[in-house]
Amino acid sequence: MATDDKPIAATSKTSPPYVVTMWDIARAAGVSQSTVSRVLSGRHSAVPIAPDTRQRILEEARRLRYRPNPLASGLRGARTMLLGVIVREITDPFFAGAIEAVSSESAARGYNVVLGHAHGRAEEAIALRAVLETRHTDAILLLGDTSDQPRILEDLRNTPVPVVAMWQGGPLEGVRTVNVDNRAGVQALVQHLVELGHRRIAFVAGRPLGDIQERRTAFEETMRELEESVPDDYIEQVASDPGEGVVALTRLMSLPIPPTAVIASTDVLAIGILSGAHRLGLRVPGDLSVVGFDDIPMSAFTVPSLTTVRMPVAEMAAVAVREAIDHGRADRDGPDEHVLEPSLVVRESSGEATMEERARGVPAS
Repeated sequence: MATDDKPIAATSKTSPPYVVTMWDIARAAGVSQSTVSRVLSGRHSAVPIAPDTRQRILEEARRLRYRPNPLASGLRGARTMLLGVIVREITDPFFAGAIEAVSSESAARGYNVVLGHAHGRAEEAIALRAVLETRHTDAILLLGDTSDQPRILEDLRNTPVPVVAMWQGGPLEGVRTVNVDNRAGVQALVQHLVELGHRRIAFVAGRPLGDIQERRTAFEETMRELEESVPDDYIEQVASDPGEGVVALTRLMSLPIPPTAVIASTDVLAIGILSGAHRLGLRVPGDLSVVGFDDIPMSAFTVPSLTTVRMPVAEMAAVAVREAIDHGRADRDGPDEHVLEPSLVVRESSGEATMEERARGVPAS
């Protein structure tokens, strides 16, 4: 054994019902606790550690399901293997999937996730940031736009913990971001509907923040580029809730010349619009085509199934976790913003406009 430490007697204990310590690993591997500490911490050792000893220690750590104490590691200045995640709207189905993707990617990198819910309020997110810092997380991920709460971003910019923000609708000064190309996604939806013969296309937007505002702007710009008119009353701005989708569609279909297709800024709103169409006795896509954005899991199971834009959630999570662990702050090497491409998913909720609808044209703005 290539160490000058006195070994601890081996033990046959397995699967202990208590918190495993380095002392337990040392007993199981027949080495000293200091040898275990040097192997697991990865610190340079002046005293050589034999490869078979190192391997035996690592195998016993895995067998005993050893987890390092994050607080103790943080106090020593070592990595705690914890990532803090602050999510603005934990009840949103999209962010539920995003949290799962971040957790899976973090686990693959050997990290655990500490989750905090900001409830959309700045003071709660700031308090969460302080809690995550005191628990010595190695980095913080911010899920969802908080541009309406500037105190949150300012507080995160000033924290010593690296911060990466996701789904912000654009770059943020002093914070690395991972975003989706909302313009490309909306262009794909508009082009799909235009190819089906639709010209009277309405847009239902959620709360005017980040991604949502970018999608609305992209819709208006894309329609102008196609020289297609969009009446003011073809744009609905509502809360990000399925019930608001029902309300928005009811108003749209009561117009003298209603739209033949509706783009929703999120699948959550699109699902509400599908429900509203059913209540109004409209056939989808026979009387009305409905499309969304995000491709949350339930979108494939609506009736009819929803045409939407698929957000590359897993890929975005991988980039964000990598940035948080390997780079962190925007003043380090590497791009400040990563933008990933979405993809169109055509299902049953979009169909061809009838000849009568095509002939009727778009009402004047």
